[in-house]
Amino acid sequence: LEMNPVGKPYALIGHVRFDEGLLVGCRYPTRVYSIELKIKLRRCMNNSSKYLDGLIKEFAKFPGIGTKSASRFAFHVLSMPMDDVNSLTAAITELKRHIRACGTCGGISDSDTCSICSNDARDRGLLCVVEGAKDILTLEKTGRFNGLYHVLMGVISPLDGIGPDDLSIAPLLMRVKGMDVHEIVLAFNSSIEGDATTLYISGLFRGTGIKISRLAHGLPAGADLDFTDSATLIKSIDGRVVI
Repeated sequence: LEMNPVGKPYALIGHVRFDEGLLVGCRYPTRVYSIELKIKLRRCMNNSSKYLDGLIKEFAKFPGIGTKSASRFAFHVLSMPMDDVNSLTAAITELKRHIRACGTCGGISDSDTCSICSNDARDRGLLCVVEGAKDILTLEKTGRFNGLYHVLMGVISPLDGIGPDDLSIAPLLMRVKGMDVHEIVLAFNSSIEGDATTLYISGLFRGTGIKISRLAHGLPAGADLDFTDSATLIKSIDGRVVI
């Protein structure tokens, strides 16, 4: 070990050139060689494996995944049997190769028409409009909706430069004209953009005789009034139902 003027030791790694000059601007006089040693140590600590670092960087690109979670995923892959790794890579490749948008509703599908649109047992007079294809999967998990879907491919957001012409609203109008729809359910997030989209679409069908509804907003199941925010309570009071 070598001591710098402040008294902190640094491990000597490799060849080190000792200079007698002092750095300007430091709180204490610090010799150049101590700074060089810290850089060498930092570089040695980060130089683990370029393959592992590359996989960690790829996992970190996933939404909501930080460096720590990406590291856990990478080490898990490292511990997996080679057959499982091949299955994982094959599943990802097949997903990108075969998944497409349904030509009718815009949801994800393995063919030109998804299994929901081609199912004759679904209520074809009930249409649910959602923001993205993943919202269909979320609603289908409940098992409570038996109608059809239409993916809007986003919501109206003037701040982001997204207007009605940028969404799948024109195909929605054409689709409703060719169907005997008795109710349209608007299932958007409870946000400014979601509310603006709800108001715009409901206005398009005003006077057509089609019932326009939206998902209920308010208290979730098991919620405590003491810990509920004011905005949620207001929506709950406005959306109260008769029992």
